[in-house]
Amino acid sequence: MFGKLKSLFSTDVGIDLGTANTLVYVKDRGIVLREPSVVAIQAGSKRVLAVGEEAKRMLGVTPANIVASRPMKSGVIADFAITEAMIRYFLNKVAPKRLWSKYFKPRMVIAVPSGITEVEKRAVQDAAEHAGAGKVFLIEEPMAAAIGVGLPVSEPAGSMIVDIGGGTCEVAIISLAGIVHSYSARQAGGDAMDKCVMDYVKRVYNLLIGERMAERIKIEIGSAYPVGEEKSMEIKGRDIVAGLPKTLTITSEEVRDALKEPVSQIVDAVRSTLDKCEPELAADLVDRGLVLSGGSSQLRGLDKLLAAQTALPVTLADDPLSAVAEGTGVVMNELDFLARHERAS
Repeated sequence: MFGKLKSLFSTDVGIDLGTANTLVYVKDRGIVLREPSVVAIQAGSKRVLAVGEEAKRMLGVTPANIVASRPMKSGVIADFAITEAMIRYFLNKVAPKRLWSKYFKPRMVIAVPSGITEVEKRAVQDAAEHAGAGKVFLIEEPMAAAIGVGLPVSEPAGSMIVDIGGGTCEVAIISLAGIVHSYSARQAGGDAMDKCVMDYVKRVYNLLIGERMAERIKIEIGSAYPVGEEKSMEIKGRDIVAGLPKTLTITSEEVRDALKEPVSQIVDAVRSTLDKCEPELAADLVDRGLVLSGGSSQLRGLDKLLAAQTALPVTLADDPLSAVAEGTGVVMNELDFLARHERAS
């Protein structure tokens, strides 16, 4: 009786706790929050001043008494206390505390990279519980992404997903509702791409640019493969030699050259996973191909490059940024089953 009452008042929540962005899915409401995974705190303390979009605007422009940082690195928790504060902020934003919240805590499904350790999993669970969650379920990001984009993961046939976020590139071949083969590349996500752009501009032009400028360059003129007309854009930063602000123009060919390393790692991750594939699953993939999801999968020409390198059909998800969060929402319908299974085991 009490269990039924709890399910009536509690809120089931799914979280794509990403390195770059956090998405929150609430049962029966869909995705209700999309915010950058950034927290601004008072220097020398853990007092949170801003979270999400407001905190991201502070990156690189804060005074000495404010520190704006990303508490998630490569898909895992780098700062436990700040991650806990971030989850609590997002949780309160989508499901404000009620008088009965002490007894009816929300159940939570959190997507985590497929390659994380048991210690890293425990850190995610602890952070969520300390932030106010009740029962916490973890699901691997590639599985959540595959479910979110609508792949037939339960069928006795191979489906392949490549989920590229801010911190990691997750590749998985799925059959019968399980991951048969997977590969997690921690230096092949959007953050690594941004860093490569920053390093290239510094090395070639002696110009220091910030994370936001590097991300803007990647989004506006970045590509993994020549597609359409080449572009150029004006960028601004600080000249290392003169120590003064400077403006210059960079081309899309240069950006493509700067992104070679992380793009090559994505291709290698896909090929390495395919190398392990059983002949029967490989035959399925010839027809089904692979699906790209995650915010960084939107890099222009990446689908064409992977198609050329693998000789497989490559499809970009309709809403790649939402795939993992949508997958956690589907999994919510099985929470009661998962809970019973855990108790039985």
